[in-house]
Amino acid sequence: MSEENRVAGALTPVARFLALVAGYALLLLTLTITAEVLLRRFANVSLQGSDELGGYTLAITGAFGFSLAAIERAHTRVEILTERINPAVGSVLNLLATLGTMLMALFMAWRGWAALMESIEFKSLSGTPLMTPLWMPQSVWVFGLAVFAIVSTALFLHAAMLFLRDRDRLNRFYGPKSLDDLIHEEQAGVTARGAQ
Repeated sequence: MSEENRVAGALTPVARFLALVAGYALLLLTLTITAEVLLRRFANVSLQGSDELGGYTLAITGAFGFSLAAIERAHTRVEILTERINPAVGSVLNLLATLGTMLMALFMAWRGWAALMESIEFKSLSGTPLMTPLWMPQSVWVFGLAVFAIVSTALFLHAAMLFLRDRDRLNRFYGPKSLDDLIHEEQAGVTARGAQ
């Protein structure tokens, strides 16, 4: 059994909870859109605003999912080259990848906060029949971005510490998943499902 990343393990419960909330929000959005389609088709009635709520839901669920994707190393990486380079170069690239993720997360949280403050200052409303005060969905969205910024910063700091102390663990914890990692995860999933 492979060694566990304790930093990622400590952050996982919050990230998994947010991802679960995002999943249920998408399920609710799907049911709303289904109801909208059926009502329009058979009753010539519209729920008004399901498209607007759908946009908010997709923005929020994306922000909520970023943290778990970072923890589970699910963000897109070009693996064709990283599998063929030596571990010393790989550790530099893996550190740079965590740095890039952190910088992007901090930038998104900063710009999201600026957008939220502007919406509050100008009392911005959506340009739709719902006239939603934009600070409401933006607050939830910015919360998700802030969690992503915190998670990615913690992961980068851990990766930087490992870069100085143990580059093999840096590569194991923050490099692209190997075939062995994927097989181990699938076996653990099958075992967990079998135990239920």
